[in-house]
Amino acid sequence: MNVNRVRVVAGVLVAYMLTCCASAQDKKADPPATQPAAKADAGAKTDEKLVPLELKLPKPAFKGTPTNIPPGTNLEPPRKGPRPPVLAPPGTKNVAAGLPVTSSDRDPIIGSLKLITDGDKEASEGSYVELGPKRQWVQLDLKAKYAIYAILVWHNHMNARVYHDVVVQVADDADFIENVRTLFNNDHDNSSGLGIGSDKEYWETFEGKAIETKGVVARYVRLSSKGSTGDDMNHYTEAEVFGVPAK
Repeated sequence: MNVNRVRVVAGVLVAYMLTCCASAQDKKADPPATQPAAKADAGAKTDEKLVPLELKLPKPAFKGTPTNIPPGTNLEPPRKGPRPPVLAPPGTKNVAAGLPVTSSDRDPIIGSLKLITDGDKEASEGSYVELGPKRQWVQLDLKAKYAIYAILVWHNHMNARVYHDVVVQVADDADFIENVRTLFNNDHDNSSGLGIGSDKEYWETFEGKAIETKGVVARYVRLSSKGSTGDDMNHYTEAEVFGVPAK
């Protein structure tokens, strides 16, 4: 009788073990659970066809690419042919046009900050603002969050010069504490204290610098520089921010 009981118990144990193994195999066959993909910035239309932006450029103040490379510069290689088109969703526009501008230099040496968003990009006297030496910045409040696809900036392009420590950042607050993102940085030695940048310095021309930003969502835009090969002052002729309202 005891032997029969042992046999029954053993049979039950074997059946239980086989059931557990089968259950484990079934679980192993199921695909592993995955975390949901991180959402793109709200308002960024990643699935929408992009088209070239229609950019209005000023007249060139000089011709050709300078060959006398200033010492200590980290210049981008010369480009052959026209600049590639800047792409954005249909309906993207300059959302910075006519907006007020603030700056680290509250008392510009030449001009006024409103010149930076007045639409005048020409290389002429009276079209640019001159800020003091060392690192200075200008800041745009877009008044709402936008999905930004491109930022264009013209410093003083009356003659060929290279501006140093050009840094373009966006943030969610005016003090640049919340969600700060650096979109362009050619400060190769961190002399401005905003981090070491991997972007190249460039000759200032009538084309301005076009920075493609792939729909990054932000309200505030800040542009910094730290003098140029021309002098220690900082200049801004125009800044444009191309975006669509964030959803």
